[in-house]
Amino acid sequence: MEPEMEDNTLELMSSVPRSLWLGCSSVAESLCALRCLQSIPSTRAHNQVLLLSPLNSDRPTCCPTLLLPPLHPLTPHHHVLCPASSHWPFCLPASPSPTICSSLRHLSGIFCSKNTSVMESQNHVDDLSTKKTTILTKLSNGPVMTGSRKRPSEGNCDKEKEQCIALFDQWSETDQVEFVEHLISHMCHYQHGHINSYLKPMLQRDFITALPAQGLDHIAENILSFLDAQSLCSAELVCKEWQRVISEGMLWKKLIERMVRTDPLWKGLSERHQWEKYLFKNRTTEVPPNSYYHSLYPKIIQDIETIEANWRCGRHNLQRIQCRSENSKGVYCLQYDDDKIISGLRDNSIKIWDKQSLECLKILTGHTGSVLCLQYDERVIVTGSSDSTVRVWDVTSGEVLNTLIHHNEAVLHLRFCNGLMVTCSKDRSIAVWDMASPTDISLRRVLVGHRAAVNVVDFDDKYIVSASGDRTIKVWSTSTCEFVRTLNGHKRGIACLQYRDRLVVSGSSDNTIRLWDIECGACLRVLEGHEELVRCIRFDNKRIVSGAYDGKIKVWDLQAALDPRAPASTLCLRTLVEHSGRVFRLQFDEFQIISSSHDDTILIWDFLNVSTNGQSEGRSPSRTYTYISR
Repeated sequence: MEPEMEDNTLELMSSVPRSLWLGCSSVAESLCALRCLQSIPSTRAHNQVLLLSPLNSDRPTCCPTLLLPPLHPLTPHHHVLCPASSHWPFCLPASPSPTICSSLRHLSGIFCSKNTSVMESQNHVDDLSTKKTTILTKLSNGPVMTGSRKRPSEGNCDKEKEQCIALFDQWSETDQVEFVEHLISHMCHYQHGHINSYLKPMLQRDFITALPAQGLDHIAENILSFLDAQSLCSAELVCKEWQRVISEGMLWKKLIERMVRTDPLWKGLSERHQWEKYLFKNRTTEVPPNSYYHSLYPKIIQDIETIEANWRCGRHNLQRIQCRSENSKGVYCLQYDDDKIISGLRDNSIKIWDKQSLECLKILTGHTGSVLCLQYDERVIVTGSSDSTVRVWDVTSGEVLNTLIHHNEAVLHLRFCNGLMVTCSKDRSIAVWDMASPTDISLRRVLVGHRAAVNVVDFDDKYIVSASGDRTIKVWSTSTCEFVRTLNGHKRGIACLQYRDRLVVSGSSDNTIRLWDIECGACLRVLEGHEELVRCIRFDNKRIVSGAYDGKIKVWDLQAALDPRAPASTLCLRTLVEHSGRVFRLQFDEFQIISSSHDDTILIWDFLNVSTNGQSEGRSPSRTYTYISR
């Protein structure tokens, strides 16, 4: 092709829609294809399409199939014979623009004047193609396939394929891969799609079925053990081999064990419903088949849904302990586990109750003032009193092991964990203690900064958090005991708080509950609903439970409270009213709330074992036990 003609051609092609020449394999082929447009008029009526229909299925190599938008089935069209060749189809959209038509006529005029040069150029390309002798050239320099076009059948095609395959088989794997990569790089996108469709099934592997065949059952079991319940059900339906791996691997049992290890609700259900004994046992011991655990799982889910519904609706079974004596006027503090409840009373005593029978097992005496706070673990009970002392008791024998005298006024609250104890007092101070043993407790540091009685403390490895009647919450470093920041917001004194991770929840005599981010000191939410001082508060991952001097216990949705978009009216889930006096202390878990009050009672609100026969929502018959000291 002459340089001048090629420049003019490329210039004109740039003004033509790419759909007219994109499918051509060479410039010469595009030129030949566009020669047919020399007779196109400058204008067309709307809704008409020019169609060049083939007379037979074969076409010259110089005439490509042009990829154009498909015709609408109702659109009128014309059949026109191509001046250059009558072997290939061609169509144009209705009403082409004057610019396109002008360019095409100009370009077609060049085709006519340069017809000889074009055909010579094309013959030159064909001659070069026949001179290629390598396999790659033979396979890659054929006509480019576009759309659904197929290569014309040739007599020597099969023979060439056999020769190529014979040579291909003699090469190394590396050479074969390089050759195929080079070959694919010469193909068009349409051919890539066909190759991809062909390779996909070849690359798929049923590894769960294949692994046991190689003696690797444990790997297949380990992979499937990460599935949740819904996915595990689906996996069982894949095929019999998958079902066998799940059954023999006891994967339903492993799923339940994983939930029991990570979720307190599951752990509590396993203990209360006695199916914990079938867990965490190896295959050599007597365990039920996998089908037992498969059927157990939906029953557990049903129990969990029932418990959640009971919390939301306030359905509970109520048990009441009457613990008054001649001079007792309230139960100030308590803590419980599965076997016992330990309570501190205003009559200076500590009473230990059997949690199942609700009978008083033991009374500890020694304080000369009301027992205002307590905490116990498997070894000791530590109590704080209005007599300004802290006493350490043996949890089994009830013997006094140690008495700490430091504070000048009543010890209002205390916490201990991992060898560290923090106490706070009406004397406005906070004492930090090292607990090497029950009998070896030494004062590490005294924290001073509050301007009123320090009512409550809590801590972890990072922070000590204290709240006071001066309306502030102060944060201190656990390791250095240095002051960190103050949280301001409550309008009146703060009576209670709990701290865990980044969240602090506090209750105040301004009748509100506030949620705080301890790291930045921001107040995240204010909960309103109590009518008097909020005296006690606890929270877990789902709920906040608060007790107040109005005698009410409120259950709040913690996750909703942390969502700034949640309306305030949706935050309080339920209000429980059974106490006839101020609520002093409460604790709760996934199944129950245990609270104590100025009315000298301890109430157990059971949300697991609820009898709904003939009972109104939110109210259950109570079982009352009265203890009279002798």
